[in-house]
Amino acid sequence: MSTALFRKPLCSALVLFNKTLHRCPEKRRYAIKSGILERVVAAFQSISGDAGVSLGDTVREQHGRDESVHRCHPPDVVVFPRSVEEVSALAKICHHHRLPIIPFGTGTGLEGGVGAVRGGVCFSMRKMDQVLDLHQEDFDVTVEPGVTRKALNSYLRDTGLWFPVDPGADASLCGMAATSASGTNAVRYGTMRENVLNLEVVLADGTVLHTAGRGRRSRKTSAGYNLTNLFVGSEGTLGVLTKATLRLYGIPETMVSAVCSFPSVQAAVDSTVQVLQAGVPIARIEFLDDVMIDACNRFNSLSYPVAPTLFLEFHGSTRSLEEQVAITEEIAKDNGGSDFSWAQDEESRGRLWKARHDAWYAALALRPGCKAYATDVCVPLSCLPEVVVATKKDLIRNGLTGPIAGHVGDGNFHCIMVLDPNDQEEVGQVHQFTERLARCPFSCPSFHRFQPETFQILGNTPEAPGSNPTYCHCVSEQDT
Repeated sequence: MSTALFRKPLCSALVLFNKTLHRCPEKRRYAIKSGILERVVAAFQSISGDAGVSLGDTVREQHGRDESVHRCHPPDVVVFPRSVEEVSALAKICHHHRLPIIPFGTGTGLEGGVGAVRGGVCFSMRKMDQVLDLHQEDFDVTVEPGVTRKALNSYLRDTGLWFPVDPGADASLCGMAATSASGTNAVRYGTMRENVLNLEVVLADGTVLHTAGRGRRSRKTSAGYNLTNLFVGSEGTLGVLTKATLRLYGIPETMVSAVCSFPSVQAAVDSTVQVLQAGVPIARIEFLDDVMIDACNRFNSLSYPVAPTLFLEFHGSTRSLEEQVAITEEIAKDNGGSDFSWAQDEESRGRLWKARHDAWYAALALRPGCKAYATDVCVPLSCLPEVVVATKKDLIRNGLTGPIAGHVGDGNFHCIMVLDPNDQEEVGQVHQFTERLARCPFSCPSFHRFQPETFQILGNTPEAPGSNPTYCHCVSEQDT
């Protein structure tokens, strides 16, 4: 989250969905005043070289937006550090001149988190892209911030290990840590919070901190403050993540996926709750409503029944899978579910989960020329059926296009609101809908980063939670 962001009045949906969406504003220097820019750039170049500093409009604009509905806010300058020493030296310059820092991973976020709303310096971490230490016998690995999820799993391919947290996009792993990313596998393997063992962080003044101690990789400790968990999910407000030590897992002996359709939203979500109550260690259990499954069919040339649907995946030995599948099939049938449609080989499983991960783009394709706005709600599992059914009724009653998908195994779901930003009446309806959604009992954003409206709804003041102006935010995680 941006500390600068919350020092200005909170934006309304009418502003967020205006005609300037995804267009860059006028080229302005928000934070670097006349005379300072030249000195700062010269200092940056002395550290990172001429090629490591950019003032170009195109580069700045690329680093001023993500894949969200929010408009572009380019930084004043972009730097490309190659080591933690460079990050520290660059941060010291920014600290001296009181310039905001915006860490940038891969820009795959959906919440506008990389926008330099008050200008400043973007630290693009893409040149720090090495897998540093792999300890196969200890099931852990240390990576630099430019390493993405797919790149790490490709590196691990021949080791029998993998990193399972899967937010959909090929996000940077340190960006995923910064946002406490989740994904389709979280119901079994946990979120980033459960899978980060240690972090190397550069603080606002350039100090380098190791949250669990330099070089430490132990799975548990009861000594001192849990600084690792403090920085996981901090979204760049506390520092720039320059290394992450991550927990790895053995690749399961067998993986199989299945699709099951249901007569109603209630039946599908009830099945999810009952599967988890039965103790089935399911690896993925994803819900798509009829609107979303129709969109995915069109976008991916599939032919699943247009009905509330669960995408499921089972991991384990052949014998354990037989038991998991038998219990799950029985529960699904008791709730009116169809026979399972199986995807057993890697290629067919890939097609199935690609359809799920393409949900954002499939939703956008329902209304060409429109924009999408992601909502993110997590409730206790016992409340999930009631909340999802009520949300679906609200969408139908107001004539809104908001296909629903989500990680229902965690009590989490998304409405992807597709709307015409030029239709002020529709914009107002969407704004009212999202407020109702956010105010439903026990709900809170689960892993998509906070937006200005979120703080307003949660009752916070429009001021930033803290007084240090140096840090803005880092978002590199996408999932819907």
